[in-house]
Amino acid sequence: MNRINSLFAAKGNKRILSIYFTAGYPTLDSTLDIAEALEQSGADFLEIGFPYSDPVADGPVIQHSSEVALKNGMTLALLFDQLKVLRQRVTIPVLLMGYVNPVLQYGIERFCRDCRAAGVDGVIVPDLPMDEYETHYRDIFQENGLSNIFLVTPQTTEVRIRKIDQLSTGFIYLLSSSATTGKNLTVSESTDAYFARIQRMELTNPVVIGFGISDRQAFVRATDFADGAIVGSAFVRLLGEVDYLEKIPEFIRQLKP
Repeated sequence: MNRINSLFAAKGNKRILSIYFTAGYPTLDSTLDIAEALEQSGADFLEIGFPYSDPVADGPVIQHSSEVALKNGMTLALLFDQLKVLRQRVTIPVLLMGYVNPVLQYGIERFCRDCRAAGVDGVIVPDLPMDEYETHYRDIFQENGLSNIFLVTPQTTEVRIRKIDQLSTGFIYLLSSSATTGKNLTVSESTDAYFARIQRMELTNPVVIGFGISDRQAFVRATDFADGAIVGSAFVRLLGEVDYLEKIPEFIRQLKP
């Protein structure tokens, strides 16, 4: 049982808050300061994005943060160097999130070993095909104690969702829509029906909703159907402001009921 499993077990799988932000944004060395401030302010777990030059699934806010991070000089090698002291400063679960291309360039085995050495608990690589993961990489992830998190969209079939549930060891990332990140959660009967359909499937793994969670109302609504929710673009937008570290406690306070 890693930190992710322990968190969901301890919290009773309700109203769990995850925050996403991009490594190397707003400054090259801000990553651990932000992570520590988020834990101290009450975030339950973190998703640290590693930037990529072609972030096709990201909206303009996260795209901009990736562009700035790359210009600042952020790389996977540098991120892992920074994360060597992660567990001296942060105790909550931490996942890395990004696209498969930089991981392949870095080397899958090397990437997984460095995640384990840094104390990273899981990885979200949306464009890593499920079949490829199962066939070629599952053993490497498991040997290094890493949960590989799969994404589910409104178009994902029940057969595929069941397969994802079978392969998952942490939680399932439920996209609120098929749009890019940064769009506000749409209040509609179809969205509620989608969330309720997943809820009725009684999956083995916890479910966390992401995309469009930007305020307390959206967070509460999402966690009426799921075990937790992820805030990304709204927080990354805050990091573009002056004195952003001082504003993190209030940001979290306004999100959590």
